[in-house]
Amino acid sequence: MESDEIILVNKEEPGPGDVEMSFLDHIEELRWRIIYSLAGILLFTIVAWIFIDPLVEIVLLKPARDAKATLQNLKPFGQLFLYVQVAIVTGIVASLPNIFFQLWRFIAPALKKRERKYILWIVFFSTFCFLAGIAFAYFFMLPLTMKFASQFGSEAIKNEFAIDEYMSIIISVMLAAGVVFELPMVSFFLSKLGILTPAFMKKYRRHSIIIILILAAVLTPGADPISQLILAVPLVLLYEISIFISRISSKRID
Repeated sequence: MESDEIILVNKEEPGPGDVEMSFLDHIEELRWRIIYSLAGILLFTIVAWIFIDPLVEIVLLKPARDAKATLQNLKPFGQLFLYVQVAIVTGIVASLPNIFFQLWRFIAPALKKRERKYILWIVFFSTFCFLAGIAFAYFFMLPLTMKFASQFGSEAIKNEFAIDEYMSIIISVMLAAGVVFELPMVSFFLSKLGILTPAFMKKYRRHSIIIILILAAVLTPGADPISQLILAVPLVLLYEISIFISRISSKRID
């Protein structure tokens, strides 16, 4: 009896993430994480709508003006929908820390206790990588893309862009860059799971560089190979950083 009491006293109290959850509990947890994420997006979208005029100037008009491109609204309420779209996209980007935090909180029960304390750091670096990709797209990729699009073709044909198509290009390029810049974080988690190893990444480094060059050519519609190489350099650096991160993650597993 005394030994049983000793065992009960010395037994470590389970943490919040150590409690076993049923399938329905996971669904309920996911539902609330989605609600929290949508609430953050709604809040920042409302804030973005308050400052919508300067946001439209920065996000849409400045890249077009720098490229000397002419924009056209071809729909009766096209500008209204455009303003709403800019506000929503800004709300999503501004609420990225909250979105990543809710995501990792949902994943936390599957992590070990010592790994959960790094959630805030993971949220920070995930947000930083995504925003770095958006910044790179805005300051480097979009100017090259719009300059090529506005100057390509015959002088007898005037290049004028429908505002909705123009907005689609901006969103697709910036989101694509944001996702690509998450490569180090993806490498970290795949290495933690034992799916990815630094040896594997080194072995297929040449293949990866070729894929990166193709990706840079796809993301940049310009025919200038120098511009494509400029875009490929950060992607190659990200790959090398990912190898380093994979090596560190693998050592911690060992």
